[in-house]
Amino acid sequence: MSVGSAFSSFHRQQSYGNLDLQEAWILAGKNVGEIPRTTLVLAYQSLGVVYGDLSISPLYVYKSTFASDIHHSETNEEIFGVLSFVFWTLTLVPLFKYVFIVLRADDNGEGGTFALYSSICRHAKVSLLPNQQTADESLSTYKLKQPPESEKSNRSKVKMLLEKHKSLHTALLILVLLGTCMVIGDGLLTPAISVFSAVSGLELSMSKQHHEYAVIPITCFILVCLFALQHYGTHRVGFFFAPIVLLWLICISGLGLYNIFVWNPKVYKALSPYYMYKFLKKTKTRGWMSLGGILLCITGSEAMFADLGHFSYAAIQIAFSFLVYPALILGYMGQAAYLSKHHQMAYDISYFVSVPESVRWPVLVIAILASVVGSQAIISGTFSIINQSQSLGCFPRVKVVHTSDKKHGQIYIPEINWILMVLCIAVTIGFRDTKHLGNASGLAVMAVMMVTTCLTSLVIILCWHKPPIVALCFLFFFGSIELLYFSASLVKFREGAWLPILLALFLVTIMFVWHYATTKKYQYDLQNKVSLEWLLALGSSLGISRVPGIGLVFTDLTSGIPANFSRFVTNLPAFHRILVFVCVKSVPVPFVPPPERYLMGRVGPASFRSYRCIVRYGYRDVHQDVNSFESELVNRLTDFIRYDWSRPEAASDGHEDGGFRSSRSSGEQMLAVIGSLEGFEEHESITQVSVSLGFPTVESMGDIIEMNMNPRRVRFADDDGDDEGGDLRDVQMREELQDLLDAQQSGTAFILGHSHVKTKQGSSILKRLAINFGYNFLRRNCRGPDVVLKVPPASLLEVGMVYVV
Repeated sequence: MSVGSAFSSFHRQQSYGNLDLQEAWILAGKNVGEIPRTTLVLAYQSLGVVYGDLSISPLYVYKSTFASDIHHSETNEEIFGVLSFVFWTLTLVPLFKYVFIVLRADDNGEGGTFALYSSICRHAKVSLLPNQQTADESLSTYKLKQPPESEKSNRSKVKMLLEKHKSLHTALLILVLLGTCMVIGDGLLTPAISVFSAVSGLELSMSKQHHEYAVIPITCFILVCLFALQHYGTHRVGFFFAPIVLLWLICISGLGLYNIFVWNPKVYKALSPYYMYKFLKKTKTRGWMSLGGILLCITGSEAMFADLGHFSYAAIQIAFSFLVYPALILGYMGQAAYLSKHHQMAYDISYFVSVPESVRWPVLVIAILASVVGSQAIISGTFSIINQSQSLGCFPRVKVVHTSDKKHGQIYIPEINWILMVLCIAVTIGFRDTKHLGNASGLAVMAVMMVTTCLTSLVIILCWHKPPIVALCFLFFFGSIELLYFSASLVKFREGAWLPILLALFLVTIMFVWHYATTKKYQYDLQNKVSLEWLLALGSSLGISRVPGIGLVFTDLTSGIPANFSRFVTNLPAFHRILVFVCVKSVPVPFVPPPERYLMGRVGPASFRSYRCIVRYGYRDVHQDVNSFESELVNRLTDFIRYDWSRPEAASDGHEDGGFRSSRSSGEQMLAVIGSLEGFEEHESITQVSVSLGFPTVESMGDIIEMNMNPRRVRFADDDGDDEGGDLRDVQMREELQDLLDAQQSGTAFILGHSHVKTKQGSSILKRLAINFGYNFLRRNCRGPDVVLKVPPASLLEVGMVYVV
């Protein structure tokens, strides 16, 4: 594809930024009749990924609600009151809050806790991520919408308040980490309660004695199989998921209609809010405590937002509004209709008592399969959010395996998988009933929703530029509902709710300690960096020599020479002929388009053969392995050298022309975006998002296009023979390219720091515990940077460094 056509395609995609999906397709020349079909296919696929957890909630909601606090009576006030609460909870939270409001708070088409946080960080300077640059703001995915003049004053007050107080930055990060930890807790509890509730249907087909010894082993066996199959990836069995969930939704809605018409056709009257009032008036405190079971009806609602990047807003909206929501309401109404005429079931309220005996076994099998699908979705979501946390420096390094080359974002983390399996089985054996599992799961779910509500309120002010009163109304209305349910769950602290709280405190401590120590290490590097001139000035006294090959020095710094490299050179005065300081960094966007990933620049004049390469990744990007990264880096260096010598001012004169200004040390040149538009439209996430959102024009696009005027492959001879014996600059460029080729053939060495961190004298006890014991223990027992980068041992050079923070 030519550069001109690529840019026109890119520009065409930008123009769709303010249009809806249908208008974008019309402008692209597509048939409007194809739009519903495409959206319906996505809506169908979302059933197995997004709605598995939410759709199986009827298995345990009534059973958890009537476990101890309230009992089913002859008046039916309890069962009708619970049905009314379930109906309005499903209507207000998943439908109104998520489908109509929160889903619109996407970050370039991505959703979830980190999507909200990254949007806030881009619109206000509250990010605690190190090595951020002004150049990052020119990324096409780093889009900012300017507020109207009339709303700038109110918005600026909130923004100034957030930016002024550093403690608010830390509080915001802790809030995000808390929500992340509760999602991980949900990934532990959802498989346990889902599979256990489904398998509990066996109690109606065997004696109580046999049932007690059968349910736990069968549940544990299914859980072991579920976690053992994770390394194959969801793409291998994913095509089964949507049909299973669709069959389950048809099943519960069909059984619901059957029970309504057979047992109580007037059960629809219980949807009136008046029955909630009657319920609370009769049950009082006991009714409030039972809300901890009712809230389980919205378990899995957060998945609609978290999995937004895999589908589209329209698809998720259609699937929930026209299929999932009606099916769930019919399912709950059918259960209530059956129980309203069977008061002898007061102490045995489970989903399967309302299933006709003739179809009980098929329904049981479908329920178990649906519970496995729902569990799979939350486990995959746990892997995803831990990977995002790791990308933003908030989680210790773990091995991430990409299970699919075609499906973006499908990952598997072995360590987390086996830890989750052990904890999940331990929780199942330890609690042994739906009541305790439901109390624990309910608190985790509601905590995540409260975090989402708080972050969305900030997005409404900072990103949507709405008046603060709008955000306060959103926060007060939905926050009060969630706070009511959260308080009911918190009361059950001793009956299972302690588990997610304990787990969240443990994980928040780990994540915050890791982030704190990582930030302190960066600050130490920043304060102790040296300039290249100082280093080379020692050449005569130390006898520094240049050896053949390429030396890749990995550092977190975006300018200057890291202290560990200067220490290495002063003790072993030699480094490679081609020296590249590589900074692999994360930016607060979901993904960075490949053409904008590399920032290249010189460190010193061209004769030094020293360069700086900043590789930028978003929190959902797939990091390259070392082999593809090495070849890609050489290609980018070649492109940069051609670009630099083709400028009006030669590279050797040190003049700064074009590119981005960074906080540079002496002797460093401008950084330029070097990339190829080849493969731009092949990037799944970009193609998907650009249709609905579009990208603003970036200043760096000129560099991208200019670099594509030259071939992408490394070439060291001019195509035209007429240029032989050209001017001096052309000869110098050829020499530099030849040096790069010779160095590549000699081999590449990866120079990484091997750090040990300790606190300064006089530090507080808390800081000493966090750094000397906590962080160093995590560092020794997690993956090293060489393992994460998959560096061959023969090419690895580690430089020991003690950080005193």
